[in-house]
Amino acid sequence: MSLLNSMVWPGPKGVLEIVVMATVLYYLMLFFKGTRGAQVLSGFALFIGILLALTYSFHLFTLTWILQRFSVYLAVAFLVIFQPEIRRALAELGRRHAFASPEDRTIVERLVKSATMLADGKIGALIAVERAVALKALREAGTPIDAELTPELLASIFYPHTPLHDGGVVIQGDRIAAAGCLFPLSQSEGLARTLGTRHRAAVGLTEEADAVVVVVSEETGAVSLAYRGKLRRGLSEERLARILQTLLGRNQGLTTTESRLRRAVDVVRKFAGRWRTAPSHEVHDHAS
Repeated sequence: MSLLNSMVWPGPKGVLEIVVMATVLYYLMLFFKGTRGAQVLSGFALFIGILLALTYSFHLFTLTWILQRFSVYLAVAFLVIFQPEIRRALAELGRRHAFASPEDRTIVERLVKSATMLADGKIGALIAVERAVALKALREAGTPIDAELTPELLASIFYPHTPLHDGGVVIQGDRIAAAGCLFPLSQSEGLARTLGTRHRAAVGLTEEADAVVVVVSEETGAVSLAYRGKLRRGLSEERLARILQTLLGRNQGLTTTESRLRRAVDVVRKFAGRWRTAPSHEVHDHAS
C-alpha cells in the first residue's frame, strides 16, 4: 500500500503524452512491418540492447562512456540506414492529397480510365480495391508489384498472353499491391450460369471481404462491379464513376498508412476533447 501511495500518477497532460507516444510508436511499427527495414530495425535494436545490458550488468564503464559519446552518431546511422523508409514516409505525408477532403477523386478517375481503356480493347480484367478488411493472404499468394496505379500499367498486366493476365489485381491505397492473385469463386446459385470465372471470382471475393471489385469482360468488353456479394453489370463510364465515388469517396484519396495516421489523429483529438470538457473534480480524481 505504501508503494502505491509513493507512486506519482500522471495528470491529464501526462496521460495525453503517453497516448501520443504510444500511438506514434504503434504506427511506426505498422509502417515498418513487412518491409526490409523491419528486419534491420530489429537487428539494430537487439544489438544496442545487448550492448546496454552488458555494460550495466558487468559495469563496463569504458564501453558505457563510448556508447554515450557515440549516441549522436548512432542517430545519424539510423537516418542513413533507414533513409529509403523515411523518404517514403515523408513523400506520402507531403503529397498533395495527404489530408485531402473526400472530394479528391484521383483514385476513382484512374480506375474508371483503366476500366474504359480495357473495355475498349476487350481485354479481360479483374481489379479488387482493398478497403477495411485486408487482403493480405491474396496479396502474398500473388506476385508483388507495389507500383503506382496507372491505366497503362493495368493494361500491360491484363494484356493477353502475359504471365499475370489470368489472375486478379489487388489495389491497396493508391498503389497496385499485387497481380496474378487468385480470388475465391462464388458458390451462389443466384448468379447467372452464363457468367464466367472472372465474374464469379469478383462476387466470391466480395462475399468474404468488403473489397470493391471491377470486372471487364473479355468477350463483350462490358464493365461490371461487385460489392457485398452483388454484381452490377453493363455499367457506363459515368455510372461506374458515380458508384466508385460513393463506395471509395471517403478514404479513396488516402493510402493505407495515411488512413491509419488520420484515425490516430482523430483518437488523440477525441481524447484531448474529453479531458478539456471534463469537470475539474473528475480530472482531479483521475490524477490523484
